[in-house]
Formats: sequence, structure tokens, C-alpha cells
Amino acid sequence: MPLPDTPSSRSASRKADMELLIKGVTCALIGLVILLAPYFLAPGGIMQMMAQSYLVGWFALVLGAAFIALFAVRRNKARR
Repeated sequence: MPLPDTPSSRSASRKADMELLIKGVTCALIGLVILLAPYFLAPGGIMQMMAQSYLVGWFALVLGAAFIALFAVRRNKARR
């Protein structure tokens, strides 16, 4: 039988969960910016560079979504 959570361990767990959420939102936003930037930039070198980096954008978006999903799973597990 596991020991009950102490207030300090709950606080540390809550802080770690919030950091995970912040990382997830940040990565997802970076991915969206990279994927959507070529549509809003004027034609030129920067637009071509952003268009060629679509793979990085998708990676950041998927990584951010995974962090957010992990946050949701941890939050749901903590409520039970």
C-alpha cells in the first residue's frame, strides 16, 4: 500500500505538471508559427527558408501535442 502524498510532494508534482503544460504550449505555438509563416510572409529568402523547414514545424507541433496530452493524463490520474 503506497504512502499518502505529503503536501510538499503534491506541490512539486503540481509544479512539474504546470512546467510540462508550458513546454507543450510553447512547442505547439512554435510549430504553428513555422508552419503558417510562409503564408503570411512576403516572397523572398525568409519565406523560402520557412517553407523548407516544414518538417521542423510538424515535429514541434507533434511534440507540443504530446506534452499537452501527457499533462492531461497526469492531471486525470491525480484527480482519481
